[in-house]
Amino acid sequence: MEGFLVALAVSFGVIFVAELGDKSQLMALTFATRFKPIPVLVGITVATAVVHLASVAIGYGLGAALPTGWISLIAGLAFLGFGAWTLRGDKLTEEEKRKAERGGKSAVVAVGVAFFLAELGDKTMLATITLATKYGWFGTWLGSTLGMVAADALAILVGRLLGRHLPERTIRYGAAILFAICGLWLILEAVAEL
Repeated sequence: MEGFLVALAVSFGVIFVAELGDKSQLMALTFATRFKPIPVLVGITVATAVVHLASVAIGYGLGAALPTGWISLIAGLAFLGFGAWTLRGDKLTEEEKRKAERGGKSAVVAVGVAFFLAELGDKTMLATITLATKYGWFGTWLGSTLGMVAADALAILVGRLLGRHLPERTIRYGAAILFAICGLWLILEAVAEL
């Protein structure tokens, strides 16, 4: 049970931070201006659960095949990369904006499909794979899904309240620093094991 709680807490925190300022969060804001918040959150939740389930399957398989010291080293380097990626920032392309603004008959389906496609290969998917190599699949899957949904729900709420004036630069720098701290911690763990 303790391992599950650690996986849940760590993956929630990492993915919540990774999602801050991400293009998915920008998509959530855009969808929330067109649709009611609940269908948007349901679509986000379904898409995230599916993508992160695939991510933890990949990560869990890698974790079983590689020694833990090397996993920590690779994960630490990946987290430093995620920090740099976060500093670079994300912007919605014109095509992604059009997809977010188009609505079909079902907001849940429109949001779900858009989020599923946007998350494939995104840093939150890669971070989930990395976390699953170290912490196991179920707690990581649940925590990463909840972390992403919470961050997107926060974006919808704050965006609606503040009229989309989020301090992107501050959020981006804070998230990058947290990724760097996690990365360095994992690298130090790896050095101690190797």
